[in-house]
Amino acid sequence: MDGTFADQTASREYVDGLPGLELSYRLCHQITRRHAKTFAFASRFLAAHKRRAIWAVYAFCRTADDIVDRLSPAQERLGALDDWRNRLLRAYERRPDHPVMVAFADAAHRYAIPMQPALDLLRGAARDVTVLRYETYDDLREYCYLVASTVGLLISPILGYEDGALEYGIALGRAMQMTNILRDVGEDSRLGRVYLPAEELRRFDYPESSLFAGTIEPRFIALMRFQIARARAMYDEAAPGIELLSPDSRSTVRLALVLYRRILDEIEHNDYDVFTRRAYVPMRTKLFTAMTLARGSAKRPRARRLDLAP
Repeated sequence: MDGTFADQTASREYVDGLPGLELSYRLCHQITRRHAKTFAFASRFLAAHKRRAIWAVYAFCRTADDIVDRLSPAQERLGALDDWRNRLLRAYERRPDHPVMVAFADAAHRYAIPMQPALDLLRGAARDVTVLRYETYDDLREYCYLVASTVGLLISPILGYEDGALEYGIALGRAMQMTNILRDVGEDSRLGRVYLPAEELRRFDYPESSLFAGTIEPRFIALMRFQIARARAMYDEAAPGIELLSPDSRSTVRLALVLYRRILDEIEHNDYDVFTRRAYVPMRTKLFTAMTLARGSAKRPRARRLDLAP
């Protein structure tokens, strides 16, 4: 990087009505801490320059989520997503015109973050406005790629990686998104969204009406056990790829994987009540897990290539 953009932006707290670079990064950090506690906790173990860039990527993604979740007409939200896309294009031209994009533009330039995953993520966000049901798991799998695996592709240049690592990052993104979906079944249903595949609801004879009523009974528990087992298998597939990351990034990704996977344990601990209770990993568990992994007690399987097409 030639430093021109960073130096000019950081020289003042505000430039042309926008926050300077340091202030923009702090804003991105605040957004990350507020909305992604597990993600923010795991990022603490990265070097400062990588950590800041991760915050910028998350803030970009989170802003898209916030647009989707607005209580406004669908066309208005789609228009706002188009505006966010245009701001993204200007950020890649190093002409940011939004507080979050000041930091994102800097991170994208510093680490050669590709633009296509960001565009794909916005395409996935638009589905949350226009698509409220998924018939098959293959349909849901594609959605998970768009809204979550793309995040892995965006942060991989920041983390540093060897050949073959991106395939595992795609798998980890899907695993994390499936975890989000299972944790948020109740919240999503209140927004009129059902992410669990319709064909699987039928397979377990659990009607959509029961889901909207928040009914927990043996058929729902069997459905959730099936979903949780599949998500755990995804984490198992993704884990070997950690060894293909730069050494100074491995502990952070390993911690994020382990903590996110433990959300599944919390769902079970809550007796599968995803309607009135939110599964989360307590801070004491996060700290204990971080210390345990730091002592090298986690398994580190050898990486192998996977065929994980989008």
